[in-house]
Amino acid sequence: MAHVDSSLSPKEQRTKNIKKIWMVAGILALVTAIEYVIAFAIDPSIYRNVVFILLTLVKAGYIVAEFMHLKHEAKYLIFAILVPIIFVCWFMLAMLIEGTTIFGIRFPELVM
Repeated sequence: MAHVDSSLSPKEQRTKNIKKIWMVAGILALVTAIEYVIAFAIDPSIYRNVVFILLTLVKAGYIVAEFMHLKHEAKYLIFAILVPIIFVCWFMLAMLIEGTTIFGIRFPELVM
């Protein structure tokens, strides 16, 4: 998880790594707790869904950065991974919006 620091003894390095693991677990637990609270605090709507999607993307990004060590890689590799993901997310959102609009025009009696 963490880089090895040659100035630390093996015991100190192990303690540092354990603290890092607990910090990562705490951050993920905090984001999950926020999602849980929002699930019961906000009525079902598009806004709640957007919040859930954003929080899920935050958790996924944090997991990739920490457990897959992406944050320690070269910036070009990070951009080579992030740019296509951002494009695909934008494409899915655009298709959902476009599909909803077409559905509303074609079947206006079914739209709320």
